[in-house]
Amino acid sequence: MTGSKFVYVTFIRTTPEKLWSALTTPEFIKQYWFDMVHEAEWKVGSPWKMLFPDGRVADAGEIAEFDPPKRLAFKWRNEWRPDLKDEGWSRCVMELEPAGEAVKLTVRHTIEVENSKFIDAVSGGWPKILSNLKSLLETGAVAMSQK
Repeated sequence: MTGSKFVYVTFIRTTPEKLWSALTTPEFIKQYWFDMVHEAEWKVGSPWKMLFPDGRVADAGEIAEFDPPKRLAFKWRNEWRPDLKDEGWSRCVMELEPAGEAVKLTVRHTIEVENSKFIDAVSGGWPKILSNLKSLLETGAVAMSQK
């Protein structure tokens, strides 16, 4: 593949159904995604957007795949930084696989731009978000706050 990609794999001690719910329930997402609000109908083809706490649109796109509790994919574009928005559409795929007492979560974020500034940006954000998600599901508390 030409372009840029970010891949992150983590194992979370939970069930695929609970992890799926955590990935698709806006009130739960807000807890581990630093108060960002996600709006979607959670079906293929529906618009999706992520809003800052003040209501500004951070990222937007559409649901590309929706296969509970196995696979979720987004067509995704940054909407608030012109240099990132200019790179165009990316694709984010989340795959869930049972792994004994845990679930293997693989997040792949790709774009058809070499040396993408967008992928560089998400490479710093995804580990924090997914660490919070893992901690919240396993302990009931996030690992880090926005501040």
